[in-house]
Amino acid sequence: MNTYIESLNWRYATKKFDSSKKISATTLANLLEAIRLTASSYGLQPYNVLIIDNPEVRKQLQPVSWGQSQIVDASHLIVFAHKTRIEEDWIDQYLELVSDTREIPLDALHGYGDFMKSKLLDLSIETQANWAAKQTYISMGNLLSAAATMKIDACPIEGFEPEDYNRILGLSAKGLSACLVAALGYRAKEDETQHAKKVRRSTAKLFTHI
Repeated sequence: MNTYIESLNWRYATKKFDSSKKISATTLANLLEAIRLTASSYGLQPYNVLIIDNPEVRKQLQPVSWGQSQIVDASHLIVFAHKTRIEEDWIDQYLELVSDTREIPLDALHGYGDFMKSKLLDLSIETQANWAAKQTYISMGNLLSAAATMKIDACPIEGFEPEDYNRILGLSAKGLSACLVAALGYRAKEDETQHAKKVRRSTAKLFTHI
């Protein structure tokens, strides 16, 4: 299984993890780097990513995650939390980062900054939050693909109560809201889901060439 497509065929949404197996620090660092390098609109990355290491916190999260065992059994639990609003300062900080990284005078980026602000700051708070949340899905997709190429099992999770996550993790005070959860680790031998055939729409039905 040395090709990207083979890796995608290998992966599945793991339902039961082997709690005795842990992802190495090096592998975790590579997975987090894949998240960090993910594309986002304007490059703004309007989200934070939490790695929940504390087992007691994970126990608190399980009941508000529809009781799913992956929350406590997976080697690592990742929470994607999107910004609930986009502020002018956030864009200015990004422009400073671009300036420092690419050694471009900040003044040369004013036009780009004004363009981003004109597209984002006038949106309603709800629309800003929805836009930011969509960016986390791109990041999650990249994480799942990266994990598959490293033969790390993963389960993307939307089945949880965001308001409870926000309360437990103290996200609201930081201008964030939980959006997606990813459980990472190694599949348990008794997870029967791993033997099920992958179900996807056919190429003919999914794609339209115009």
